[in-house]
Amino acid sequence: MLRNYRPEDVDQVLQIWLSASIQAHSFVEPAFWESKLEDMRNLYLPASETRVFENASGIAGFYSLFNDTLAAIFVSPEYQGKGIGTALLNDAKCKRQTLHLTVYKANRSSISFYEKQGFVVMDEQVDEHTGYPELAMEYRT
Repeated sequence: MLRNYRPEDVDQVLQIWLSASIQAHSFVEPAFWESKLEDMRNLYLPASETRVFENASGIAGFYSLFNDTLAAIFVSPEYQGKGIGTALLNDAKCKRQTLHLTVYKANRSSISFYEKQGFVVMDEQVDEHTGYPELAMEYRT
């Protein structure tokens, strides 16, 4: 079930973000992601429109929109490959006519997922926080 994020969801959402970030970005030191937890808690989540996917076990994934930017979309590693990411992304697509995102160039599985969902690469840049190349992608309805 998809629903709006509630403040009491914060610990589950942060755990999903941290574990999925470390798994998807093995080329970035885990300490980097751990150092961003408080920014996620205190800055990014409160500033974003966030929706969660909840199943019988709790929250399995979430996405956050900041204006027309898909700032985050993460599924708990144990639930990946079960359609939750697609459900989250389809929900986000219903909320905006255009979506923008960035994804690390080394994250081939996520790039493939976004391309299958209709996103196209618009530009390549370097992430100022990690120094790794990333792709800027866009979706239009």
